[in-house]
Amino acid sequence: MCSIIPPYLLRRIASLDDPAFAAAAQAARGSLLVDRPFRGIRVGEPGPPTAAPTPRSTAIARQLEDPVRRIFDAGGDEELPGELVRDDTTTDAPADEAVTEAWDGLGHTHELFRLEYSRASIDDENLPLEATVHFGRDYDNAFWNGERMVFGDGDGVVFRRMTASLAVIGHELTHGVTQYSANLEYTGQSGALNESLSDVFGALVEQRTLGQEVGDATWLIGVGLFTDEVEGSAIRSLKAPGTAYDDDVLGKDPQPDHMDGYVETDDDNGGVHFNSGIPNRAFYLVAEALGGKAWEHAGQIWYDTLTGPLSPTVDFAGFAAATQDAATARFGADSAEHAAVVSAWDTVGVIADSAAAVAPTEPNRP
Repeated sequence: MCSIIPPYLLRRIASLDDPAFAAAAQAARGSLLVDRPFRGIRVGEPGPPTAAPTPRSTAIARQLEDPVRRIFDAGGDEELPGELVRDDTTTDAPADEAVTEAWDGLGHTHELFRLEYSRASIDDENLPLEATVHFGRDYDNAFWNGERMVFGDGDGVVFRRMTASLAVIGHELTHGVTQYSANLEYTGQSGALNESLSDVFGALVEQRTLGQEVGDATWLIGVGLFTDEVEGSAIRSLKAPGTAYDDDVLGKDPQPDHMDGYVETDDDNGGVHFNSGIPNRAFYLVAEALGGKAWEHAGQIWYDTLTGPLSPTVDFAGFAAATQDAATARFGADSAEHAAVVSAWDTVGVIADSAAAVAPTEPNRP
């Protein structure tokens, strides 16, 4: 289960004793209980297992089709998938903001991968896209569980509904793309890369849908999730990790933007939501250096890397080397793209190691 709200933020909310935040604290405690089985993987231990998809069929994979979407309503329960409320045969879609946002978000994400990277849905075989909304009571999270996207409604005090951010929807679906390609282990540095890739393509889904170039975009993940009670713009920032929020109650966004701030921890599957700020910043620096539409060059390099011969346990240095190889393969060793990639990883303190990036002879992936 790959979720959008980091456990350290939920624990902070759960510990609040201010009566004004009593409902939020209770909701956060409940959300942590739902998420608990997927937390606390120690550094060096294997990550949680992911669903093994059917082996690819090349003939099917290259047929780029319109998305097949299904939206379910859990009605406040925690049973999946819930009641089917919208699909391609629905004539009267329910007047429900969460259903509409999930439906549109699935379509926009599918469109980015199909039209820009020639990918046939998240598995490259036109897998139907399914999402469940209204999961749990005041559930403060959204997650990919290996089969579908699941969205809570938030507590209404700190968090609004999780479908309110298109970047969050793109983020969660990208976990599926990663599952069906590199299948990066969700622990330590490979887990932080897993989270970072979801932030990257979540941001690109939003930017492409809004027609934004690099300089126009917010580079924030989760705009609209916080209520007006919170001093913060979003959950994370790719442009400036550590600045997404700074609130008297919630504290300050703790993400590092350089290896000097990297933290070894047993929490959160080895700090996957924390240390992802480092590769996030690297991607932003590449996009900033190249300008224009970030999904066209910077995004293409990251997509080529994700779908290339990447080890499921790759670390930051190995991934950095793989992005350099991808930039060379597509744009040339003397290209501005390659230079931007080299400079970005150097700026965030990551030294490339090509040996760590190559997948083993029998890769641990679907």
